[in-house]
Amino acid sequence: MIALSSCEVEYIAAAMAACQAQWLDNIFGELKMKEKGAITLMMDNKSAINLAKHPVTHGRSKHIETRFHFLREQVTKGKLSVEYCPTTVQVADIFTKPLKIDQFKELRSRLGVIEVW
Repeated sequence: MIALSSCEVEYIAAAMAACQAQWLDNIFGELKMKEKGAITLMMDNKSAINLAKHPVTHGRSKHIETRFHFLREQVTKGKLSVEYCPTTVQVADIFTKPLKIDQFKELRSRLGVIEVW
């Protein structure tokens, strides 16, 4: 897949995460461990959040494949909520970006990983 903007990349990644979250929610439901309320998906791209929350046709979204609008459908139905998470506390960044040592250590500690030596 080729994305034309960072908004599109984040939106597509969030749509895929929404699919996985829905799958996990179904599993938890079968195990009688389901939480009430919407699943919260934390994102660090405000444009992608706006695209998911406001189901209007934008010029920047008309070329995004229909299957990725699953995210928008879930938000509209109230099954999923998307919230802004600043990149400084986005724990997933430790797996995807080169970080300065202090930010790396902070995110590492949030994951519960400790230095052994």
